[in-house]
Amino acid sequence: MSSSKSNILFIINPISGGKKKTDLPVLIDQYLDKEKFAPIYAFTEYVGHAAELTEEADKKNYDIIVAVGGDGTINEVASKLVHSDKVLAVVPFGSGNGLARFLNIPLKAKKAIELINIGTSQTIDTAELNGKKFFNMAGMGFDAHLSSVFAGNKKRGLKSYVELGFKEITTYKAQSYHIEIDGKAYDKDAFAISIANSSQYGNNVYISPKSSLTDGYLDVCIIHPISLVKLPILAFQMITAKTHQSSLVKIIRGKHINIIRKAPDAVHLDGEPLQLGEQLEIKIIPASLKILTGV
Repeated sequence: MSSSKSNILFIINPISGGKKKTDLPVLIDQYLDKEKFAPIYAFTEYVGHAAELTEEADKKNYDIIVAVGGDGTINEVASKLVHSDKVLAVVPFGSGNGLARFLNIPLKAKKAIELINIGTSQTIDTAELNGKKFFNMAGMGFDAHLSSVFAGNKKRGLKSYVELGFKEITTYKAQSYHIEIDGKAYDKDAFAISIANSSQYGNNVYISPKSSLTDGYLDVCIIHPISLVKLPILAFQMITAKTHQSSLVKIIRGKHINIIRKAPDAVHLDGEPLQLGEQLEIKIIPASLKILTGV
């Protein structure tokens, strides 16, 4: 490889978003500037493989590591690049692509590849929940419950997610939480709690429209217990980015958050579900990840 070129590794999740990517190296070869970059490709084979590939690549002479997949794939790669001198790039192939949308990274693969040729590097904040990193959004309550149920669903994609959501929402009950945000305590019943580093879940559905990836804060978004008749109101506020003005949602900014719930339950980190205990600690790690953006 020519020393004048930047070495770039594409870590490709072959099944994210339900779209096959076997021909992606051909597309990259067509649109990546070969005068600037010397590309290498690696396909993931199981959950956690992207993290392993990134950890190995971080020790080598790559300048840019590209996560090709959804928010879960991005999370695996980005988690290993916190405080690294490597730059993360994204070719989004997820169902929601929340982080990519926030950073104005094109959703079409061709355009996202072309952005790598000209993109500027920005340093963004990382968030951490019980030691596990997330970059876009974490949550508990209904959205975590739905992510957990959806993970076992054979059908993928947004349509299946929405259909399952309508089914689950009719029986889900609000939970009680003790929340401490930078030392101030709140006792709340909540339908869901989202910890927002960026503004949206994905698909331009906004929970915290004023959130920033570079302000050193997280936004704790508490969705109050809500009747089914008011759900269309909340949905409209989310798609019009008005939740910060909503009486159905309370948003509190902070850097260090502790949450205690009644029992172990699901949480999600960037849309990927896992089971954790009653006590949750969330922190912000300011200016800790270099990423190519379209901003």
